[in-house]
Formats: sequence, C-alpha cells, structure tokens
Amino acid sequence: MKRLRTLIGIGLGLAIVVGAGWYISQTGNTPAPRQGAGRFGAGTPTPVGIATAAKGEVPVVIRALGTVVPLQTVNVKTQITGQLIKVEFKEGQMVKQGDLLAVVDPRPYDVALQQAIGQQQKDEALLKNAQVDLERYRKLVAQDSIARQQLDTQQSLVRQYEAALVIDQAAVDAAKLNVTYTKIVAPLTGRIGLRTVDPGNYVSMSDATSICIIIQVQPISVLFTIPEDTLPSVRERLKAGAKLEVRVLDRAQKNELGIGRLDTYDNVIDITTGTVKLRAVFDNKDETLFPNQFVNVRLLVDTVKDATVVPVAAIQRGQPGTFVYLVKGDDTVEIRVVELGATDGEKVQIVKGLQPGDQVVIDGTDRLRDGAKIRRPGGGPPRAASGPPIANAPPDSQQGGTGQPQQQQRRRQANGGGGAGGAAAAQPNQ
Repeated sequence: MKRLRTLIGIGLGLAIVVGAGWYISQTGNTPAPRQGAGRFGAGTPTPVGIATAAKGEVPVVIRALGTVVPLQTVNVKTQITGQLIKVEFKEGQMVKQGDLLAVVDPRPYDVALQQAIGQQQKDEALLKNAQVDLERYRKLVAQDSIARQQLDTQQSLVRQYEAALVIDQAAVDAAKLNVTYTKIVAPLTGRIGLRTVDPGNYVSMSDATSICIIIQVQPISVLFTIPEDTLPSVRERLKAGAKLEVRVLDRAQKNELGIGRLDTYDNVIDITTGTVKLRAVFDNKDETLFPNQFVNVRLLVDTVKDATVVPVAAIQRGQPGTFVYLVKGDDTVEIRVVELGATDGEKVQIVKGLQPGDQVVIDGTDRLRDGAKIRRPGGGPPRAASGPPIANAPPDSQQGGTGQPQQQQRRRQANGGGGAGGAAAAQPNQ
C-alpha cells in the first residue's frame, strides 16, 4: 500500500512537469511588450487640433459684477397732519409726475384758510381808516391846529397796519399751501410699490412709514466696480469724449438684458478692495432691468484693430514663460514664446512672436514637447483663428475605440509581419 502511494505521487509530479512544459511551449511565441510603448508609441504622431493666426479686431472689454440701482427713489409722505380719506393709486402701477396718489381730510385746513382771509380783510379796513386819519392830521398840522406829536403817532399806526397786512398775507399763503398738501401727488414718473398705509389712518410728517415708494425705472442705472489698475484707460477714453458702451447679462450670462452707456465714476477708490465704482445708464424701455437685480457687466473700453489674433486655447504657460506650439512644415511643433495683448475671452492678440498665417496647436497640447511629431485633424486644412477652434477626434475613436487594431498590428510585426513570415518565425519554437 505504501509503495502504491509512492508511485501515485511520482506520477502526479511527472504530469505537472509535462503540463508546465507544454504551456511554456505554447506561449513562447508571444512577444513581451516593448518598454516605453504607451497609447501613442515611440515615434507615433500625436493627433492635435490646429488654428491659424489671422488679422482681426480684438475688443478691449472689462468684465464686472453689478447691481441695478434706480436713478431716483422717493418715499412718499404727507406734509401735513390729518386723516387719510382716499388712496387713488393701485399697487405696482406706473404713475406720472403730478398724478393724484392720496387725499388727507382737507376740512380743518379749509377752515384755517378762511380764518386767515378774515383776519387779512379786517387789517385792511383798519389800515384804510388809519390812512384817512393821517391825511386829516397832516392838514391840521399845516394849519397849526393840532400838535406835531399827534401826526407822528398816526404815521406810526399806519405803518403797524401795513406790517400786519404783510403777516396776514403770509398766513393766507400758508393756509392755501396746507390745503394743497391735502392732495398727495406723485413727485416723479416711475413705478409705485406696495401701499403701506390704508385709508382711515391718521398720518403726520413724523411717521416712520411712508404712504408708498416710487422708483424711477426708465431710465435706470447699473452700479459696478472695476480694479483701480483699469481706471486710467477708462478715464482717458471719457476725457476724449468717447461714449463707452456697456452691456449687461443675466446671472447665468446667457441672455443680454440691455445696452447702455457709461455715465460716470466715483471720486474715490475703495482702499479695502482696490476698486472704484462706476455707473452706467440704460433706457430700460422694456423694463428688463429690475431694481436690485444682480447682473454681469461688459464694459467696452476700446477696440484693437488690425491685430494678430489666435484662440485663447493656444496659449500655454510654463518654464519658458507664455508660449504656443508652432506647427512647422514637417508636421513637428516648436515652442514659440509670445507676448500677449488684449483679449476678449475667446481670442487673444499676439503682440510679438507670431505672424498672420502661422499655425498653432489648440488641442492636444498636454501630450506635446518641443520637436514632437503631430498628426493633423482629418487631413483637412486648418481654420483661421477668427473661426471656431478645430477639435481633433478623440484618440480612441481614431483607433477603433479600444486600441485593439494597433495592438494586433504590433503583434503581427513582432511575429515577423504575419503570413508566411510569421510561420517561419515560429518554427524554432516547435
């Protein structure tokens, strides 16, 4: 029994050795991967997107965040004391300057006006009587019939009545003004807000709340801030008489809300933020701008004409500084250091380093180095910088999606190119 176990163990060992030898003989024809061969192997051109530098215009635009602010905001209050008996406006409506908004009970002020008029008429009668006596006294003094002192006293009395009439006229005017104040009218043209006081309430000038609030919405302004470094260019343009265009977009920067002009700038710089406030004015005829609305501002300071421009995607930054990958005639790239000028967010001015007609890489730069070989997108001609960037198809799609055809080609080349050559290369292993 022990001998049988020994024979079985020897047999299993021999079987394992024979199986391992057979496996090694079958897999010996598969070449090992070459060191350094990645997705794009050594010497394989890198697919890139290309654009051509061209002549064009570059708008110098300052981007900022702003808030819609009315040019005028008025808290409508009463100028007298009394009971509010009428409210003539509807909440949210547009009102014109001079429109009737509310009425305060006018009866006490009508009575006060009549009293002032009565006092004025009384003093007028007294003045006339004093003036008649004054003329009589003058004749008597001329005849030496009365003392001179009596004439002087009468002249003083006439002057007192004349002064009383001046006071009476002022009282009448004040009473008329109070009667006018019983009708509260709109002080400006604008949109009225919600009513804060209902009819029947007692109102006075000392009330903390107003009857309503009117906001001017046509025209309307936008307040925004810019860095102090950009202020000199704006001031120079304004001093030259230029009317700087301002565009505002919504919060998502998708819809344009209005086009206006820069009106003025603040007289101080905020030392905590290093910015200065500017005000732009908009007609707002369609009322797309709403008070306290948050907007994105685009201030057009100037336009650089006849400039050499490329897409912003072509600009790289690294150890050489600011540079681009310049495409050469032999389908290789060269690092070219450039000097940038104005930019509008999509294209940038090249002040130094490129000429119109030069081709630069705008896609696939992360896989490039100086002198690397490239493959042009689709074999077609590159587009100019003023058009949309030329994007190259993804590397996976150019290799069938998985990279398997390239791996199979490499395997056939390693086995002798496939066919008869491949069979001949496999003979020594058989």
